[in-house]
Amino acid sequence: MSTLQVGIAKITDLEKPASQLYTQENLTRLIRECVAAAFPGDTGVDHPLKRIVEPGMTVLLKPNWVLHYNQSNKGRGNLDCMYTQHAFTIAVLREVVEAGAGQVIIGDAPVQGCDWQKLVTPGFLEQVGKVSGNTPVKIVDFRRSILHRFDMVNGVQTDLRDENRFILFNLGADSLLEQISRPPGRFRVTMYDPRKLAATHAPGIHQYLICREAFEADLILNLPKLKTHRKAGLTGALKNLVGINGNKDYLPHHRVGGTAWGGDCYPGFAPLKRLAEYFLDKANQNIGTKKYTRWERLAHGTQHVHGLFGDPDLEGGWFGNDTTWRMALDINRILIYGCLDGSMAESPQRRVWSLSDAIICGQGEGPLASEPCPLGAVTFSNSSPAADWVHALLLGMDPQKIPLVREAFGGFRWPLAPTPSKVEARYQNQAFTNPYEVHKLGTEARPARGWAGYCELKATA
Repeated sequence: MSTLQVGIAKITDLEKPASQLYTQENLTRLIRECVAAAFPGDTGVDHPLKRIVEPGMTVLLKPNWVLHYNQSNKGRGNLDCMYTQHAFTIAVLREVVEAGAGQVIIGDAPVQGCDWQKLVTPGFLEQVGKVSGNTPVKIVDFRRSILHRFDMVNGVQTDLRDENRFILFNLGADSLLEQISRPPGRFRVTMYDPRKLAATHAPGIHQYLICREAFEADLILNLPKLKTHRKAGLTGALKNLVGINGNKDYLPHHRVGGTAWGGDCYPGFAPLKRLAEYFLDKANQNIGTKKYTRWERLAHGTQHVHGLFGDPDLEGGWFGNDTTWRMALDINRILIYGCLDGSMAESPQRRVWSLSDAIICGQGEGPLASEPCPLGAVTFSNSSPAADWVHALLLGMDPQKIPLVREAFGGFRWPLAPTPSKVEARYQNQAFTNPYEVHKLGTEARPARGWAGYCELKATA
């Protein structure tokens, strides 16, 4: 593949319930069609995934397993739009095993409040056993800390996975976060102690703790669920790889304060929000103690008062978030150029392939409160930036308005992709050399409210 190829396959009848869309027959056809579409003119292989899976390979499957339930009231508990559907993961596993994989690892790092047993269910494990046959399959929770029942006083468990199973990378001044790292101590991630984040990300220091499985595998197959995203605009192939990082204390998601104060948590100047942020910082500095509850109540009380006359969001959920995309692209660069000793090579060390579950996408307040948006698509690509360029268009979004996607084609050190002009999308026998034409195959998903009127192809902002 000399170009950035994206193969697309679709279901045309979307009136059926999800159970009839995610059948083995449908999934096998969609996976094989989109993989074959990404290799135009190559008809010499009887099984499409044999083009990338060699006999005996260790293959890492990285689904999007963000949370075990849907926080959206409008979503009414719908899980079809929340995470990579288990039927989809099983179908990919079946294809990988049939292509000759010697070992398969399935893993992710969901949010700390995710109940792993409710997500990785006995029924899913039974299906894995049936499909894998004699091929060893390991299912791994990459998290080092979890939270039971969202109890920040008594429910936090840390250091659950041996730190030896991770590699510490420091991108230093070459991190995409370096440009916004001054003054120090402004990076934040919701429900984590800001002092720990200040230790891992400061001027000249930008550390990530990445699972070793990603560097020990012979092949990485990324399995994102396509959704809108409050902080990044879109979550697909690029954002899904954040789940190979083990500790959220290494993941800046926004900077404290409004834009008038040099932050990017919200636009402009909002004194009550800033006061609520102060209370939240005090609460998060006291996680695991009874003081947490007092500070948390002050924070939410102040946030509620502001919410009477304005948007109460304090998590950087808007198009002006200038932090999340930088963190996500840093991790993508590490995965492609990183070495087992924690160093970064000057040439790519591995390729990441993506097979995306875009059959029922998520729209609205994703990734945790998504509402279903049927699209009926599966995509396959040799490039995460190319995949997400196409994904944005399939959801009716302008990829130039989504920094995560637009900046993935940047000319920084350890680049990810040259230029969007190299993206070639293929559907059936049709090639879209102008990727904007892919929108004809898509839909009009509703963005998160902080992105509405800005990122759509028809937006006026």
